[in-house]
Amino acid sequence: MSSNDDQIAQAERHFGVRFPEDYRNFLATEGSMARFVPPADDFLMINALAELIEVNEAGDFQERFPGSVVIGGDESREMLTYDFRQEPPSLVLLDVSAQDWSSAIQQATSFSALLEQFPETGWKWDDSEPSSY
Repeated sequence: MSSNDDQIAQAERHFGVRFPEDYRNFLATEGSMARFVPPADDFLMINALAELIEVNEAGDFQERFPGSVVIGGDESREMLTYDFRQEPPSLVLLDVSAQDWSSAIQQATSFSALLEQFPETGWKWDDSEPSSY
């Protein structure tokens, strides 16, 4: 098991979840992403694996949004968040000032589907390689 695999497993244990395979693959290969993506030049940031626990604890997200894991956002008010209250978990946007799930805005049904909305990111998930976890 690689160092990245160990860190992924540690984060999963911390949150009590199993990340979807496409997101696990992204963490193991890319790790993070921060860039402006056309056409609106919106900023998209995917947190590095080492930041996941700290980011989630800093915002008390687990208390306000049980079943959530923040994985990124726009470096401002919107947090890209997995909603683990359902299986498979979907990705939603949450405002940092929101008090509960009622303000969540559905973004994608999977991490791959999210990134497919931004082909400029250049990231492609190759599901032909099995996860080493």
